[in-house]
Amino acid sequence: MIKEKLKNHHIILASGSPRRQLFFKDLGVDFEIRLKPVKEDFPSHLKHYEISDYLAQLKAEPFKEELKDHDILITSDTIVWHHNQALGKPLNEADAFNILKAINNGTHEVITSVCFTTKTTQKIVHDITKVTFKHLSDEEIKYYIKTFKPFDKAGAYGIQEWIGQIGVTKIEGSYFNVMGLPVHMVYQVLSEIVE
Repeated sequence: MIKEKLKNHHIILASGSPRRQLFFKDLGVDFEIRLKPVKEDFPSHLKHYEISDYLAQLKAEPFKEELKDHDILITSDTIVWHHNQALGKPLNEADAFNILKAINNGTHEVITSVCFTTKTTQKIVHDITKVTFKHLSDEEIKYYIKTFKPFDKAGAYGIQEWIGQIGVTKIEGSYFNVMGLPVHMVYQVLSEIVE
């Protein structure tokens, strides 16, 4: 369905995330993966979704000069927001442990921003999902980190993995957003761009 609408466009997904790539495959969208390194720093005054919006837009910058008329570039960023602080990807095992201890036994927000860039326009959307964890023991947290090595994941966890299965007690909002892409929003925006 969306594939037919996008037949005259070229989708460029600027993400190395296997989960995001799988979502696009599942949507039935033809796309090219194109990666460019970006230093993911943001101004300290930014809060909440402003951070992920800024980073999603920042990731589009290196591609702007090379976009052609029918290209749609998609960049995105996910953060975990907890106690007025952004939690990104853990630096190492100790950092992952500290992050998981912080979000343990409480509720945090997962915010994913997606930036759609064409030669002439740019649109940014974001989605927010509230995730509640039960109390996890130190042994459970250490087991998860050792076994699943969640160093490429904001908030140091993948909800689709063991820790999500045994630890998450409540979700308010999109499950797929927590995995790294608000697929319903991506589908909607792509549909709007080509109409």
